[in-house]
Amino acid sequence: MGCSKNLVDSEYLMKQLDANNFIVEHESNKNEFDYIIINTCGFINDAKEESIETILNYVKTKGEGLIKKVFVIGCLSERYKQELEKEIPEVDKYYGTNDLNKILSDLDTNFRKELINERILTTPKHYAYLKISEGCNRTCSFCAIPLMRGKYKSKPIDDLILETRKLVDKGVKEILLIAQDLSFYGYDIYKKYELAKLLEKLSDIKGIEWIRLHYLFPSDFPLDILPVIRERENICKYIDISFQHISDNMLKLMKRNFSKKQTLELISTIREQVSGIHIRTTLLTGHPGETKNDFNELIEFVKKSKFERLGVFKYSHEEDTYSYKNYEDEISDNIKQKRADKIMEIQKEISAEHNNSKINSIVKVIIDRVEGDYYIARTEFDSPEIDNEVLIKKQNIDLKIGEYYNVKIISADEFDLYADLSVKL
Repeated sequence: MGCSKNLVDSEYLMKQLDANNFIVEHESNKNEFDYIIINTCGFINDAKEESIETILNYVKTKGEGLIKKVFVIGCLSERYKQELEKEIPEVDKYYGTNDLNKILSDLDTNFRKELINERILTTPKHYAYLKISEGCNRTCSFCAIPLMRGKYKSKPIDDLILETRKLVDKGVKEILLIAQDLSFYGYDIYKKYELAKLLEKLSDIKGIEWIRLHYLFPSDFPLDILPVIRERENICKYIDISFQHISDNMLKLMKRNFSKKQTLELISTIREQVSGIHIRTTLLTGHPGETKNDFNELIEFVKKSKFERLGVFKYSHEEDTYSYKNYEDEISDNIKQKRADKIMEIQKEISAEHNNSKINSIVKVIIDRVEGDYYIARTEFDSPEIDNEVLIKKQNIDLKIGEYYNVKIISADEFDLYADLSVKL
């Protein structure tokens, strides 16, 4: 459950279980298993509620005698283990985010060191997430991730190269770099930021056609990645960078250590150095202290910046965070939602404008899947599941999932493009 980082953790665990002669399935709808392992999310209220509902559903299934044991791992379990043990004792055991060895031991199996960084992919075989670090050293007022994931810990470059080569051997063509904070990569082990060097090394691996970047932080942004993105054809002109807000008042309250002036300068630099880059960002509404003026400033920021991709979270008052300890959650959920909806209304128009500008252009896409009468594809400017898709009418054409094609965009709506086949690459 939760983010792609959790997904990668599950894939590592699945590989270990498979190597120990377990039959393992991911998100199966069947109830024919001895054990259910739920990898939970504890990021915000909605995610926590979904995780708890899933736990309760499987506890009920266990009570009906359809499965033997239920195990819970991940962020929610790391953060609320004692409370969960008290409230839902029917779960056989709770584990934290770094308890892979413990769960294997409790299943009477051994951790296989030779399988470190190997996994069973749960994504379509043509793309995979590559988690380059764990934890976070930032002190954002609203964020509970450091409480659940600990301090920042980079994976060595050589290990990531090896893992990527193994993914390529499985047929992976697109690598999505993920971390709580890509910007900080390498500093803990190399004493300097090394994301640019990592990108160069991964870009050199034969078989990788697309590399995309998720979850950069604006403070200490590694500017040396920009010429690498610009010059390497297999690095997507796409970055996911979380700005959260633009009002200096809110940035200070959020403890973002970054100002409005710095934000605008960074966006300008990114666009100047990488022509045609698409920026995805995330914003937060309803943080304690957000006034109408702060929100109006955020609205103007969205209108002027015209981000190609944008998402919004409502503030969630998370226990033990700085905000929880120091601020009152005085803004109603209704106002938080209205503010989030207002931003997305504006973004809907911006997205439509961007999409309409692509009509009659030829773009490279990868085919992800088939749905009904359409092949569902993506451009280099779109990440799986969260961004726009390109719909290609099946008609009498035969396209292969996981292959790249040139297509002509013939129409568009707010969040999708429609295309005709041009030529296979």
